[in-house]
Amino acid sequence: MKKVFIDGETGTTGLQVRERLVNHPDIEVISIDEAKKRDVEEKRRLMKEADVTVLCLPDEAAKDTVALAKEEGCRVLDASSVHRVAEGWVYGLAELDASQREQIQEAQFVSNPGCYPTGIILLLKPLVEQGLLAKDGHYTVNAISGYTGGGKQLIEKYEGNPDAATYGTYGLNFKHKHLPEIQKWSQLDNTPIFIPSVGNFAQGMLISIPVTLSGAMTGEKLHAALASTYEEEDFVTVHPFNEVKDSHAPFLTPHGLENTNQVELAVFASEDGQSVVLSAKLDNLGKGASGAAVQNLNLMLGCAEDTAVVL
Repeated sequence: MKKVFIDGETGTTGLQVRERLVNHPDIEVISIDEAKKRDVEEKRRLMKEADVTVLCLPDEAAKDTVALAKEEGCRVLDASSVHRVAEGWVYGLAELDASQREQIQEAQFVSNPGCYPTGIILLLKPLVEQGLLAKDGHYTVNAISGYTGGGKQLIEKYEGNPDAATYGTYGLNFKHKHLPEIQKWSQLDNTPIFIPSVGNFAQGMLISIPVTLSGAMTGEKLHAALASTYEEEDFVTVHPFNEVKDSHAPFLTPHGLENTNQVELAVFASEDGQSVVLSAKLDNLGKGASGAAVQNLNLMLGCAEDTAVVL
């Protein structure tokens, strides 16, 4: 039986990781006494006992725990945003390319991907890598997430508040913390314009990337490339070209994948095939956070990759 210590298990992501691992046949969760959660030596003891420590902490606190891990030689899976582009860390998106699973399996330090970047990178990276979209192109990403993506403060602002905003756009200073991660792992030369929004619903995420093509390139060719890239992936589905697969069709919504570890990709194009929208749907707390964390833990600990990744 492998042991996992979740540092920050009472936070939004930590709670969901723990809930998934309760049903894991090969993993035991070890917890810190609430009265000792700021006791560095107690934390150090638990990290040494655990096979992997999962960090579900604010960014600055995650840095402090990683310093301890480096002192003790412990393995870490970090769900904060601190190490997603850092040297010495493996990016924990198993579907990134053919070598990524092996890298995650062998790594001491793995950074869990952000929720928005997961969908964006899965859309853009293979198309840029295969030369179907320009590496030096200027891209705009529009996205909406449920309010649980903002953690405890935003959850408190929404739940039980009849006056909570139905919809709100943020990140308008063009400095969203996900941008370095999106640019690096999508293999883009230029930082995209990223327009995230929050909706008055708990979970779910929808990402849209409009693209104008030219020459012989068409939306159908982009779709074929995505379908080929992910045809063997259990957690990524590419829907048929120009088809809205949604229980609310003809609307495409953020809903339907709550508590799962699935990502659904789609490509929609104009009649001439050159005005295109690339779309990704996922659960911001599932494949966008806790589901992906458990998937990465399974890889790091030699367990079946799909074990306990859903609630």
